[in-house]
Amino acid sequence: MAKKEIEYIDAIEPYEVFQSEPSQKDSDDRRSLCQACRQNKPQMVFDYMDDAPELVHEWPYVEVQFKNTRKGYYLNSENLDLHKGDIVAVEGNPGHDIGEVTLTGYLVHLQMKKCNFHFDSPDAQKKVFRLARENDMERYREAKAREQETMLRSRQIAEGLGLEMKIGDVEFQGDGQKAIFYYIADGRVDFRQLIKDLAAAFKVRIEMKQIGARQEAGRIGGIGPCGRELCCAKWQTRFQSVGTAAARFQDLSLNPQKLAGQCAKLKCCLNYEVDCYMEASKEIPGKDIVLYTASGEYHQFKVDTLAHKCTYSTGREGGFNLVTISAQRAFDVYHMNKRGEKPEKLDIGEDEATSSPEFTDGVGDEALNRFDRTKKKKKRANKNHNNDKKQQENGFQGSPSNGNGAYSGGSNDDTERMQRPRGRNGA
Repeated sequence: MAKKEIEYIDAIEPYEVFQSEPSQKDSDDRRSLCQACRQNKPQMVFDYMDDAPELVHEWPYVEVQFKNTRKGYYLNSENLDLHKGDIVAVEGNPGHDIGEVTLTGYLVHLQMKKCNFHFDSPDAQKKVFRLARENDMERYREAKAREQETMLRSRQIAEGLGLEMKIGDVEFQGDGQKAIFYYIADGRVDFRQLIKDLAAAFKVRIEMKQIGARQEAGRIGGIGPCGRELCCAKWQTRFQSVGTAAARFQDLSLNPQKLAGQCAKLKCCLNYEVDCYMEASKEIPGKDIVLYTASGEYHQFKVDTLAHKCTYSTGREGGFNLVTISAQRAFDVYHMNKRGEKPEKLDIGEDEATSSPEFTDGVGDEALNRFDRTKKKKKRANKNHNNDKKQQENGFQGSPSNGNGAYSGGSNDDTERMQRPRGRNGA
């Protein structure tokens, strides 16, 4: 950037250095290589300005993402025509690294402000060298093929030294000159001897980075209990502390097995809706408020925060004679008690038509077999019973009565046949 000095402000004008464009043939050739080598990386930021190509050159930096969630910001000093998804070679320490462009234009400036990027640091001067070539991608694949074996071997070396740490992942630089070892440890670890042993074993420059349990889950990835990809592996880059108070506000069961994620920590999604519950809880009466009626006193048993419903019980400890009313009705009864009044009963028998409709599941209405006729199953067990009943009806037909008033109908043979015990085959 020798022609004009950059001023890092919110709104900037296009620079003179970005006026020239590379030849169309070179761009097409290099982009075809990038399309063939494109990686399937999660999109950390949605580029809602992607349909405004005139804003691409509004900011000289681009966002480049590497393995899993690691990303950096690099200066496009060569005025390359970069787009999201291009594989580029960027400046490393030492050598170069291979990554994918995930964001361009003015949104990069907003992301750099969000992560408190320091423009006076040495990382701010790192540049984008070029679009990746075929020989760059060959070295990149060779380096990536060594990561799994290197991680397993490094774990054995750390265990042999008696270090209380876990090496969770290994990432090689694109040119294979440096390897980053991500480890987890509860306290400080003296890994000076470990670095020497790793450098002697793998003949590369060693860099150690300590990460937490949530960062490890994000690098490994997985599927959450909701059926979707983990937030920390898909889009989440900042991790906020999660406490059990978030579960209490949402009336969740304090079961560690249900509240913990794959990182064995409390799920980050507990913080997503806690603000909504805290805002709605302001319209719910407190748990210590006792409501008095002519029939007795009622204590709060449970609440439905989002539905603004409260359930009260006549017992202080258990659920006895439960009555569910709206939060507004609870406040009305409370204000009546403050004036010295007691209503006849707690609920006022609200009309069901005015209440909000309940959720109904209409999945069965669209079933394809809803018009099929159900086949009647033959019941052999009842067949013999029906025959006996018919025989009894036929056997008692005859004269209404004899002289003594007794019913006489059917023959003696029929009577003996009816009284005869039946076998298994009905004989």
